Amino acid sequence: MSASPDAADAGSPAAAVVIEAPGEHRLVPHEARRPEAGEALVRVHASGICGSDREVFQGNRPEGYVRYPLTPGHEWSGTVTAVGAGVPSTLVGRKVVGEGFRNCQVCDRCHAGETTLCSAGYEETGFTQPGAMATTLTLPARLLHVLPDDADLTAAALLEPAACIAAAALKANAVPGERVAVVGTGTLGMFAVQFLKAASPAELLVVGTRPDRAELSKRFGATDFRTKDQELPGDFDVVIETAGSADAARTAAALLRRGGRLVLTGIPAPGADGLDPTDLVVRQLEVHTVFGAAPDAWAHTVRVFGAGLLDPLPLVTHELPLEEFSQAIELVGSGDPTVGKVLLRP
Repeated sequence: MSASPDAADAGSPAAAVVIEAPGEHRLVPHEARRPEAGEALVRVHASGICGSDREVFQGNRPEGYVRYPLTPGHEWSGTVTAVGAGVPSTLVGRKVVGEGFRNCQVCDRCHAGETTLCSAGYEETGFTQPGAMATTLTLPARLLHVLPDDADLTAAALLEPAACIAAAALKANAVPGERVAVVGTGTLGMFAVQFLKAASPAELLVVGTRPDRAELSKRFGATDFRTKDQELPGDFDVVIETAGSADAARTAAALLRRGGRLVLTGIPAPGADGLDPTDLVVRQLEVHTVFGAAPDAWAHTVRVFGAGLLDPLPLVTHELPLEEFSQAIELVGSGDPTVGKVLLRP
């Protein structure tokens, strides 16, 4: 992990990254917004950067899923410093992470707990609402998940992508003794390995394109690692795909036994060739998809993290101050195999 100045020091000036328009950003002075009724003010410890942040910066985010100008940052951790009316004062001083989707809470989908399918329209921290690439973040307190007092906030900054994979793991519903596999070896793939390992599988295969990820995969619990051009078995009970390509989805489906369960989490480019519907029907495959994380997945993630069954820190390779936002974005898109999760420290 590369060293960096602690920009969260009390003497550091408050600042925020603002993306004015695709390809245009600046660092601006930041003033904390006092929490209103039902809200909390969080001092940000760290904010992660993922491919969707790069899409926001480059202007590749689908229409309706970003609103400029914008302070990005949907992966974060921090400490509550103030709360508004109606919020328990016991939250102040607690370490927290928070859900991103600003769901309406009153539509049928929200009442069913499917907050990522809110029919009132899409609103999410870091995409249409101010995000965490700033000294502080003010958001609805109902979105917060409290961490143990001894939680490592640097590790906790990765719990948003972990929650997305927790949603996949819950849909996969792997039970002890099943044969499970993960396709993809990025941050999401390594979290999928850890969640599936916690289910006590008989076998846990990881399939990727980078042989250098074999050691880390096995550190997290994989029993076997293969690249996609090696001979692959076809009799797994559960497969979670995290690579975000149509080819990876087809590889994942091919790993399954008849009647097996597939969960897709990656988002391929528009127009990509999909799965063969004949194959899905004839082999009676059960296919699920995940976009974001609902409250149950977040709660599951925090429990697993608190129990010591989730270890995000080995995935972090760079920590940079907000001033180096441009460098951080370049690192994420560099294709350099030594670059893992990049964090910004306000």
